[in-house]
Amino acid sequence: MKIAIGFILLLCSLSLSAQERPLQIWFNKPAAQWEETLPLGNGRLGMTPDGGVEKEKVVLNDITLWSGSPQDANNYEAYKQLPEIRRLLSEGKNDEAQKLIDKNFVCLGPGSGGPQWGCFQMLADLHITYKYDGDASAYQDYRRWLSLDSALATTVMTINGVHYKREYFTSFGDDVDVIRLTASEKGKISFSTAISRPERGAASIAGQALLLEGQLDNGTDGKGMQYLTQVKIVHTGGKQTVKDNALVLDGADEALIFISTATDFRNPDYKALVEKNMRAAIRKTYAVQKQQHVRNFRKLFGRVAVDLGTGPAESLPTDQRLAAYYQHPEKDRSLPVLFLQFGRYLSISSTRVGLLPPNLQGLWANQVRTPWNGDYHLDVNVQMNHWPVEMSNLSELNLPLTELVRGLVKPGERTAKAYYNAEGWVAHVITNVWGFTEPGESASWGVTKSGSGWLCNNLWEHYVYTDDIAYLKSIYPILKGSALFYKSILVKDEKTGWLVTSPSSSPENSFYLPNGNHASICTGATIDNQIIRELFTNVIEASRKLKTDQAFADTLLAQMAQLPPAGIIAPDGRIQEWLEDYKETDPQHRHISHLYGLYPANLITANGTPELAAAAKKSLEVRGDDGPSWAIAYKQLFWARLLDGNRAFKLLRELLKPTLRTDINYGAGGGVYPNLFSAGPPFQIDGNFGAAAAIMEMLLQNHAGYVELLPAIPDLWKEHGKVKGLKARGNLTVDFEWKNGKVTHYKISSPTRKKVQVKVNGKQSTYTTE
Repeated sequence: MKIAIGFILLLCSLSLSAQERPLQIWFNKPAAQWEETLPLGNGRLGMTPDGGVEKEKVVLNDITLWSGSPQDANNYEAYKQLPEIRRLLSEGKNDEAQKLIDKNFVCLGPGSGGPQWGCFQMLADLHITYKYDGDASAYQDYRRWLSLDSALATTVMTINGVHYKREYFTSFGDDVDVIRLTASEKGKISFSTAISRPERGAASIAGQALLLEGQLDNGTDGKGMQYLTQVKIVHTGGKQTVKDNALVLDGADEALIFISTATDFRNPDYKALVEKNMRAAIRKTYAVQKQQHVRNFRKLFGRVAVDLGTGPAESLPTDQRLAAYYQHPEKDRSLPVLFLQFGRYLSISSTRVGLLPPNLQGLWANQVRTPWNGDYHLDVNVQMNHWPVEMSNLSELNLPLTELVRGLVKPGERTAKAYYNAEGWVAHVITNVWGFTEPGESASWGVTKSGSGWLCNNLWEHYVYTDDIAYLKSIYPILKGSALFYKSILVKDEKTGWLVTSPSSSPENSFYLPNGNHASICTGATIDNQIIRELFTNVIEASRKLKTDQAFADTLLAQMAQLPPAGIIAPDGRIQEWLEDYKETDPQHRHISHLYGLYPANLITANGTPELAAAAKKSLEVRGDDGPSWAIAYKQLFWARLLDGNRAFKLLRELLKPTLRTDINYGAGGGVYPNLFSAGPPFQIDGNFGAAAAIMEMLLQNHAGYVELLPAIPDLWKEHGKVKGLKARGNLTVDFEWKNGKVTHYKISSPTRKKVQVKVNGKQSTYTTE
């Protein structure tokens, strides 16, 4: 058995050798702030060690740890206001309509600002205090790193001639956190460890185990989600004792710290799970535990390899490497590969089939009150979190989002009736693990109702990438319910005769009215028109594939003929964000929602709709290249779809701009932290995922009816490169190589042989898959 396992690991390492260099984030000093720590996660558990020499803090996370509780914040009288709201909008009195919405058409109560909404929270801080012989401040040869291809973090240093090593991983085997401490001399491992939480956590000792348990606030009676964390030490040599709610180990040769945790989220037997996972972990040797972890992780991570070349900057610590890259990106061709693979690493590490999708911070948080509640924003953010998973050969990691959306259907049906007296289901701008679908608490942002249709795009993409007809059958009721909602709320616009949504808004943006006032509420925002057109098209296709609901599909087809076009070109040559050519209050606004038809949809393409593509370019020119990191990544995606590789690369360079800012930011100033977490600021993981998707779109596109290789390759990447394992729609796997900007070899494979259209070196042809 050991031979077989070793052979599998050898094969994994050989498959990864296409990288031709280690995929590491590394530093030559301990973390000075949390955004310099090394993130580890196994889809449920998260851990970020700071690598401190004498005192180390390891922040612990559990993807399911949420405060709050289910609530019904629907205003069931709201639909009665619709006729008056629509009348005011038809008369151009948008500001008055917005006031009416603020009064009678938002959620009841404090909404996302209240304790019942809840938030994703950090689990705990694990404190490790180390004891050395002699002065530890004179440490030497310090280095800590994260190996992306094995999901292992390591810290090494030399103190008074003794070489110390720490290894950390969140196990993809026994579902526990593991920390191993070793030294080059026997008897040199001495430390104490304690655990704490800023609130609602009580630490205690039970035998030789350290416990932390508590119950979060549910926003009603205070008795919300419960959790339990257990810490145990397994050691060779030395003596273990207990002192002041801490585990103490003196003079050991080696020590293993195991951390097992669980919450009662969908799991009333969570305490038994903690004990079960702990028992299973400590029965195994460290070598077996580590081997199992690496093998299981690489089953996912090892599917894709990318090589764009190298450069001398690879030898620099990551913080210095980022600074050097921003000044001279031509000297480090492999940093974009590291960032792409880091995005894939974060996907694998922050979600798991059967659990929750990554939230605004993935699963890593160092606060009880996470920024923006660490929840699920539906006007770009949670969707962007999933944009890279299909093409990066991690398709199954879309499934937790599918299940989150499935859980929104029933509450979304109540919201649809309450506010629109409509059939089907709707979700607005924000949601949480408790199934919130109501409008947010302010008309200026909370009434946007494109969220549910946008989520359906993510669900549909999983189908078109996998060709999984059973999956399509399972999501069809979700897609149909969303289409049914939009179908039943469309009204005829008196000026144009088109069917539009009313009220409507373009996410979080606003415009000036002729009277000088500004408003966010309108009729027929462009994003609504694009999402409805795309959703109806997909439901019609699903109906055909599943041979069902022909009559319903026919009604959607009839309505589509009356929808506004995918884009309206304004007199200044840009795509209008609203049905009317309003003046924006902020021309550089972070959201670019009216280009949804360009990405993630395929309603606007460089070759298929050249006039709209040109208008999209003008829109992007006015928006500018700065913003929070997620907005920069979105612009990078747009320029890739517009086949402008150098402009897309400019956005990537801007996103990789180093920063240490952690303030709440809505405008310019995005970038990345030293550990490559993307900065809003503060940390928001969507920028990581959006940029990963954009890098792949620069190398491969297949949304326009054919697979195109190197559609938007920048000049700096043209010399040579290779790609292995990227996915294309239709369950295709694509490998290719290039030199001097020309593809020299490519292979497209699929489970069954099929003919596909490919565009290589500017020429389109038919290819039979292998």
